[in-house]
Order: sequence, then structure tokens, then C-alpha cells
Amino acid sequence: MALPEHLFPALRWAALAALSLYAAPRRSLTTWILVSMLAGAELGHDAPHAAMNLRVLSLIFLRLIKTIIAPLLFATLVSGIAGHANLRQVGRMGVKAIVYFEVITTFALAIGLGAIHLSQAGVGIHLAPTLAAGDTLPAQKLTLTETLLHVFPENIAKSIAEGQVLQVVVFAVLFGIALAMVREERRRPLLALIESLAEVMFKFTNVVMYFAPIGAGAALAVTVASTGLGVLVNLARLLATLYAALAVFVLCVLLPVALLARVPLRRFVKAVAEPVSIAFATSSSEAALPVAMERMEQMGVARQVVAFVMPTGYSFNLDGSTLYLSLAAIFVAQAGGVHLGLRNELLLMFTLMLTSKGVAGVSRAALVILLGTVGSFGLPVEPVFLLLGIDQLMDMGRTSLNVLGNCLATVVVAQWEGEAGG
Repeated sequence: MALPEHLFPALRWAALAALSLYAAPRRSLTTWILVSMLAGAELGHDAPHAAMNLRVLSLIFLRLIKTIIAPLLFATLVSGIAGHANLRQVGRMGVKAIVYFEVITTFALAIGLGAIHLSQAGVGIHLAPTLAAGDTLPAQKLTLTETLLHVFPENIAKSIAEGQVLQVVVFAVLFGIALAMVREERRRPLLALIESLAEVMFKFTNVVMYFAPIGAGAALAVTVASTGLGVLVNLARLLATLYAALAVFVLCVLLPVALLARVPLRRFVKAVAEPVSIAFATSSSEAALPVAMERMEQMGVARQVVAFVMPTGYSFNLDGSTLYLSLAAIFVAQAGGVHLGLRNELLLMFTLMLTSKGVAGVSRAALVILLGTVGSFGLPVEPVFLLLGIDQLMDMGRTSLNVLGNCLATVVVAQWEGEAGG
């Protein structure tokens, strides 16, 4: 005997109600994002016309996120650069560490870029045709000269108003370098103010994220209403792509680096097991930092090397976050049906390399960076909301790689400096 057709939606909504009851006493934002996105997918499937009216909620969330981007980037970059003014004092070790960081994160960008092009995880998502004007900046066809000029701001207020993320980054980097060159007694008050601004913006991000379940659920409802449930297959493929790319990065980049630097692998794996596990479980690089520093010292790395390389790496050596951002940005382009071309992809990767600095310990800050960057390249922002549903699962992997990469960087620099101990 066949069950009535209307019974299946009723059973699905009953399951969602039971899941909501389970989530009600919990304060986990991830749980509520998941519940909201499941409800949004169901609403988009069962009542597509009603779901399309929810798009305003996702746009409200987008506007709140956009207010964070410029001050967050400015504060984190300036404090990250000026806060390490002792780079001039540590000399050779500082130069080696920074060069190592940039080379390794470039490999991370390339692997993320290659992985998403191979998997084509974003292809097949058809966005709603009602994309409101002003959600993205119009893509511009620029010559090489215009592209280079476009990197540098002529008016920082104009750059912020137009969402030109790379121009904001360039201004922040130059400002940070200038601040690092100022005498200590003059530098300290302004640096303290900027560090306070960064902390406030992190809290601001946390406050805005309380609206994330509503914004993400509404965005998925609109997407499912216009494209069907096939978008969930794309998200599963993206998650698989990320973890495959992370594995390739560890095996093809970090492992050869460890072998070339003659890092004792067995001791190193034993030392990093606990901090990497903490990072995976908490999705927080900062939670793993004290244990990571302690384990590196126990491994024989000199304290002055650990004290310099590990915190500096948290600003400049975000292997997992950088790989994720390159992968996610191209996913957004694929979902929006936008072909960037080699020049724009390289410029996008360069922008992500700069904008990702200094946010490793901040939950979901990668979402803010991604939204700001794709918006400045004329890409649709709608696909970014889809990532919220699996962001926790992706965050666990990318944060673990951030910690693993910084532990390895600490040992490698110590080996170069002859400070690795026994």
C-alpha cells in the first residue's frame, strides 16, 4: 500500500521540528545554522514562491557583513605588521621566516585553485535571476596598466565606500610599515588603539553572526527554490574537494619541506598531535597556540625562536585558511557562471594572500574576507551564504592545517638557525 504523497513533506517538517527542539537548549551557532539551512532547503522545495520572498533577509545579513570588512582588515593588518616591529631586530631569522611563509602560502593558493578547477564543485548551481543591483560591483575589463594602478588607492575613503578590498589592504600594509618605523613611545598609543579596534571588530563579527542562521537559511531557501535540491550535491563535492586539497598540501608540500629541513618526523608528529587535535575539535587556532608553543619547546626548539615564529606565523602563515579561500572564491565564480580568466584569477589569489593575514584565531572571519574579496571582483555573493552550512566542517580542516603549518615553520626556521636542540 502506497503512502499518501502529502505525508512525506509532513514527515520532513516533523523531523525538522524535532531537530529544532534538540537545538533549542543549546547555544551552538553551528547547530542553529544547520537547522536553519535544512529548514530553508525544505521551504524552498515545498513552497518556492514563498521562499523567494525571503531574499531580503539574506541581503540584510550581507549588509551587516559588509560593514565589518574594511575596519577588520585595516586593524588586523596594521596590528599584525606594527605589532612585530621587532622584525628589524631579529634580522636574519625574521627575513627567513617571512620568505618561508609567503612561499608556502603561495603553494597553498595554487593547490586550492587547482583542486576546485578539477572538481568543478560550483558548476551547475543556477542563481536566482533577481540579484539586486549593488550586491556586487560590476566586473571591469582593465588593461595591465589599469590593473596595476587599480591596486593602489588614491582616496582611502573612496576605496572603502566602493568595496575595493585590495586598495584597503595596500593602504593598511603601508600604514603598518610606517607605524612600525615610529619611535616606541609614539607608536605604542596608536598601536594600542588599533589593537582595540581589531578586538572590537572581532566582537562585532560575533554579534553579526548571531543573525547568520536566518541569513543562511533564507539564502538556501531562495537557491533551492530557483535551482532545486541539487545544490546540496555541490556542497558535498566542495567539502570533499577541500579535504582532498588539504591532504595533497600536507603530502606534497609540508612533508617534502620537513624532509629537506631534516625534521625528525616521528618526534614532530608526536609533538603536534595534541595541538592539531585541539584545533580540529575547537576550530580555533588560538585555542591550540599555548599547547603548540609548549610542545615545540619540549621538542628542543629554542624559546626565542618559538616566541617569534609561532605568533608571527599566526598572522602570515595561514596555510589552511589561504587554501580554503582560493578554493571557495573560485567556487563562488563557478556558481555564478563567471569566467575570470588567468589575469583576474592571479589578481584574486594575490588579494586573498594579503587579506587572509591575521585572522586565523577568529571564528568565521574567513567568511568576512571571502565576501569582501569576491564582491570587489564583481562576483555574486549569494554562493557565499551556501558555504555557511558546511563552514564548521571546513573550518576544522583548515584550522588544523594552520596549526600544523606553523609548528613545522617553527622547527624549520630553528633548523636553519641551528636552534633546534636535541
